[in-house]
Amino acid sequence: MHLTGGLTPEAYDRSYSDRELVRRIVAYFRPHLGKVLLVALMVSLLSITATVTPLIISRGIDTLAGNPQLQLLLTLAAVVTVMGALGWGFNFINLWFSARAVGDVVLALREDAFRAVMRRDLSFFDQYASGRIVSRVTSDTQDFATTVTLTIDLLSQSVLVLIISFVLLGHNTRLALITFAVGPIVLAIAMLFRHLARRAMQQAQRAQATVNATIQETISGIAVAKNFRQEATIYSDFQETNEMAYRVMRTRVLVFGSIFPLLNTVSGLAVSIIIYVGGLMALEREVSVGDWYLFVQGVTIFFYPITSIASFWSQFQQGLAASERVFALIDDEALVVQTAQEPVARLRGEIIFDQVTFNYSTGRSTVLRDFSLTIPTGETLAIVGHTGAGKSSLVKLLLRFYEFQAGDIRVDGRSLRTFDLRQYRRQLGLVPQVPFLFSGTVADNIRYGRPDAPDEAVAAAARQLGDGSWLEDLPEGLQTDVGERGARLSLGQRQLVALARVLLQDPAILLLDEATASIDPLTEAQVQTALATVLRGRTSIIIAHRLSTVRAADRIIVLRDGQIIEEGDHDNLLAQDGHYAELYTTYFRHQSLEYRPW
Repeated sequence: MHLTGGLTPEAYDRSYSDRELVRRIVAYFRPHLGKVLLVALMVSLLSITATVTPLIISRGIDTLAGNPQLQLLLTLAAVVTVMGALGWGFNFINLWFSARAVGDVVLALREDAFRAVMRRDLSFFDQYASGRIVSRVTSDTQDFATTVTLTIDLLSQSVLVLIISFVLLGHNTRLALITFAVGPIVLAIAMLFRHLARRAMQQAQRAQATVNATIQETISGIAVAKNFRQEATIYSDFQETNEMAYRVMRTRVLVFGSIFPLLNTVSGLAVSIIIYVGGLMALEREVSVGDWYLFVQGVTIFFYPITSIASFWSQFQQGLAASERVFALIDDEALVVQTAQEPVARLRGEIIFDQVTFNYSTGRSTVLRDFSLTIPTGETLAIVGHTGAGKSSLVKLLLRFYEFQAGDIRVDGRSLRTFDLRQYRRQLGLVPQVPFLFSGTVADNIRYGRPDAPDEAVAAAARQLGDGSWLEDLPEGLQTDVGERGARLSLGQRQLVALARVLLQDPAILLLDEATASIDPLTEAQVQTALATVLRGRTSIIIAHRLSTVRAADRIIVLRDGQIIEEGDHDNLLAQDGHYAELYTTYFRHQSLEYRPW
């Protein structure tokens, strides 16, 4: 089931020209120009030492052939040693500063990618698997770093090719031209691999992202899988995904592994020709033995960079494909768009839905159509209705998690589209049906909305729930470690932590999305006692499946297919004997103290 669309691009993917990608990559290096210039200097010096060494040896061979002396041999060995040491030093400085420059760039790129993820609205995460998003932020940025390192190597090798070319031309034009004639052939072969390599790399990156998404989904739902004894099934699904990735990776290795042997074969033939032709010329005294040696060594030095440069175009596609995926993530525009970012003072809490039309994505059915609702300041509004009626959608729209397609939503007379969302959301307290807790202690999670809150305020918020008696059931009280996603706490305890978090936040508007639907009666009693305090003086919207919560509301609205079909208080709605009465019989009546099942 994970294979469907695993290798297809995401909807937000886009194509960039190589020039555009290179331009953006260069922009990331611009703040580190000093390191880049130092690397360029070291690359040039390294190339000079690599070229001068065979030149010194060739001259030494000719000198020793005419005047063999031990002193000359020792001097030659010493000079070569010094040149080797200098080359090592230049290379060390090159590697040190290039690693720092590349590391800084990848750090900035990864931060930009993660910042882009944080800017996305919830519809983005509904549509795309989190594992594939993670892959772009981690694996693709790392692939980009590898290619940037290759680019620096290319700079070094290009300088080396230029220097050795001038040296060879200065010694023998005929042998130099034979050497240069093979260069275009090598480059042409590499260019043939270009598009094939780009496609192979994109497929490999998508396959890796699919594997990551499968593993993450499996681990996140492992409790459900074990409960239904589906370990064999999810292993089978993973095996299919993994084998698909294996086939794609095998193709990638074949493509990238074929170019080097082919290029080495061509360059090897060129070296053989130079050895043969140069040897004949040396026998006929047209060149000295030292020059013959210089060409044999020079051709090897010449063709290694040429082969690397040629193959680089195929490897370069790996980095371009990776950067393309990262830039697509960065450039994707959020669906939730603010027309202004006006500051938000303390809200009074008047809420107006004005002919709002909303659906979650194109092609899906409309959830709300021309929906209108006014909630006065300080009112506690309960929303009831069957699953899919649009209850949770109202809360998500008020939180500005999703973009609505028509109409407007106003708070205190101002459109939500004009608010600074960070300031606005600080004044909204959301308690979902299944709360999410982060790794850390109970106190850390209560403090999540107010990181600067003192310990006394955290403890006070926790004690407001059932007089703090629930804390006695925690092994270490507020310092109890909640585990991953709160796994060490019961669902009721997690809900109490979420409520305490909202209490500490002190929001102007409270949103309870079926917050008491999944907890036991004892915990519900603790929550209801706390809610009586929390709801006072605040505008509150409660999506409720509990009779006690519905009865406590100032007003109840009944939704069906995104429309309000009934509204009033509990007794009036029951007297109408309509849809609410039907819901009461189905969901609420058995919770009443007067209810008798016999």
